[in-house]
Amino acid sequence: MKITQVSVFIENTKGRLYDLCNVLGKNNINIKALTLAESPEFGIVRLVVDKAEDAIKIIKENGFIATIAHIVAVEVGDNPGGLASALKVLSDNNISIEYMYGFVEKKSDNALMVFKFEDIDKAIEILLKNKISIISKV
Repeated sequence: MKITQVSVFIENTKGRLYDLCNVLGKNNINIKALTLAESPEFGIVRLVVDKAEDAIKIIKENGFIATIAHIVAVEVGDNPGGLASALKVLSDNNISIEYMYGFVEKKSDNALMVFKFEDIDKAIEILLKNKISIISKV
């Protein structure tokens, strides 16, 4: 149920995001989801890829600083209020969300959202109890 996410720290300089994506592409690693948070000097790129272990090795070999985290990908209704209904379940059960972002690829008529939770195991338990579909593989 947990998906491995790769977080990469990059300098906020022209072409650095290209460098990261290019090295992944050259090594046949497919990016399934990506989000970028930036500050004036650096950024954090969060990636869901098809081969996380290979990706982290290649990224580090190419001079990037990277870490791995576990996230949960959840199906939510692709309609007004679809995300809000999933968030209500989490809120009602005191599940803290550290961050979230949309998923690039759709597996059904629903939208996919990636969540990083403070207590991932409790979040998975609550989501399943409330019949919210969790994606186990990208």
